[in-house]
Amino acid sequence: MFDFDRIIERRGTHSSKWDSIERVSGIKSPDAIPMWVADMDFASPPGVTAALTAEVQRAIHGYYADTGSWAAALVDWMARRHGLRLDPGWVSPTPGIVSGLGLILQAACEPGDEVVVFAPAYHAFRKIILASGRRILDVRLVEVAGRYTMDLDALHGEMTPRTKVVFFCSPHNPGGTVWSVDEIRALAAFCAGHGLILVSDEIHCDLVFDGAKHTPTMSAAPEIADRLITCVAATKTFNLAGAHVGACITSNMDLKRRLDARIAASGLGSYNRFGMIATEAAWQTGERWLDALLPYLAKSRDLFEARIQAAAPGARAMRLAGTYLAWVDFSGTDLAPDEVAARVKKRARIFASPGEQFGPGGETWLRFNFAMPRPILEQALGRLDDAFEDLRVGK
Repeated sequence: MFDFDRIIERRGTHSSKWDSIERVSGIKSPDAIPMWVADMDFASPPGVTAALTAEVQRAIHGYYADTGSWAAALVDWMARRHGLRLDPGWVSPTPGIVSGLGLILQAACEPGDEVVVFAPAYHAFRKIILASGRRILDVRLVEVAGRYTMDLDALHGEMTPRTKVVFFCSPHNPGGTVWSVDEIRALAAFCAGHGLILVSDEIHCDLVFDGAKHTPTMSAAPEIADRLITCVAATKTFNLAGAHVGACITSNMDLKRRLDARIAASGLGSYNRFGMIATEAAWQTGERWLDALLPYLAKSRDLFEARIQAAAPGARAMRLAGTYLAWVDFSGTDLAPDEVAARVKKRARIFASPGEQFGPGGETWLRFNFAMPRPILEQALGRLDDAFEDLRVGK
């Protein structure tokens, strides 16, 4: 019923992922394959298309009002998929998660304060912290048994009186780690004990594999409710990044009032009509689509991990339990990071996200988005095989 092998031409459609590749990467080839921006090359759920089509056919597209049905759809989705009971009054719509993070920083701390980032981590964390006039406190993640773990002892040693907020990516981007309940509780207890605000970015929460279970921080650690803000969106799950709609959720009404005041002061209290309609429809109608998508992505993940490690001896893909973003370490190839990037860009004509964008610990890594029709993925893997062919000679 859902054809994820279908190739939809995205060039010339104002696609950041496809139409910006030459400007950003320098790859001039018209057959370049973008594996950088984290959106998918699949059609969104039919229910979303139907809802947007109905809106277009009304032919009047004025200001959007009354977010009640949108919030109700979010609350129902989180209850069904994650067993999380939310009060709609805890929800603040924002124009995307990254914008929400910036608004949270304005509400939760002051310029010059420190924000903890468990690195390597989603590169937009770094950008929004610096753009907000705050400082990044990097704490390196530790790899144990092929997955990332948080070193809270290291965090304790690095903290200063100006450390105020922790950014937590759950599931983790770029590592694909789905955090355990015990890990989340330990972090929450640390934040509570040190008076820190915990911001849990859970935009990838619906994209988990192999029986892994995403546990919302609100469920794992209800005792930290007064110091917790959770960020979620339909946009990553249902391939609606252009909708620019997210949600910041907190049961701390004082913190929510401060956040809502920042939203109003920034002129962001009027919501994108098409984005609200699309994301509401996704939560209401997209469940069967998502249930079909997940095994497709899991098979693509398995294929990519096996093929990239065979193509480049010494390369190692971290085993993803969540997200559609493969995280590959090339340090074992004995090639310098610049040489690896050059081979991927010039020989394979593929643009992947450079690991250094994600902060300390990412220098020898590349992040590859494999959420694409399998025929394109096979083509990309064939090119990567050719790009590292000389490394296999004599192996």
